[in-house]
Amino acid sequence: MQLHWSPRSPFVRKVNIVIEECGLTDKVERVRSVAVFAAPPNPEILRDNPLGKIPVLLTDDGQKLFDSRVICEYLITRAGRDDLLPATPDARIKHLRWQALGDGLTDILLLWRTERGRGAKADPVIEAAFETKTRAALATLDEESADLSATPFGLGHISVLCALGQLDFRYAGCGWQDALPNLASWHATIADRPSVASTVVVDDGGGPAGAADDTPAFTYEVS
Repeated sequence: MQLHWSPRSPFVRKVNIVIEECGLTDKVERVRSVAVFAAPPNPEILRDNPLGKIPVLLTDDGQKLFDSRVICEYLITRAGRDDLLPATPDARIKHLRWQALGDGLTDILLLWRTERGRGAKADPVIEAAFETKTRAALATLDEESADLSATPFGLGHISVLCALGQLDFRYAGCGWQDALPNLASWHATIADRPSVASTVVVDDGGGPAGAADDTPAFTYEVS
């Protein structure tokens, strides 16, 4: 199998965590690919994904799979790791809901950064909406941290982890750990898990850096 990937992508990280959890690391060749949202599509990626986005997984039987949700479910099914995405309806829906929340938060953080990159042309109404949604999503995760801790590790946790990783990567200094101690405590319990620790998002300089991150887009005030 081949994976279009970048070490800066939170959705690629999500797939990489699943690859490691499923014991498929040696079966996936990683192809460094650059995909930038506000730029002309990369023709190499566009050939395999008409949306021009990564990650993209090329399977051994010739399928071209895109969107991290589809790729992760394919890998989990291939590896027979039902524990990562249970078949039992209630347990499955719980993980799918956390996946939706984690992926949705990641999307907001990516779009917010793109809007900030417009500088003086950035729309303050849109930026305010992104901040409101980010705070609401994080507050919900903080409220559900006990359930996250009590539920066996799976795809929902992975999605949430990648959203928090994007927050640390591009919004460092916002202070979410101090403001949301329950969520921070849960995060700390699995941050050293091998698949999590080995896939931390990094900027390898392999493409346009985008908006500067000299100041955090928002900060928490903790009394």
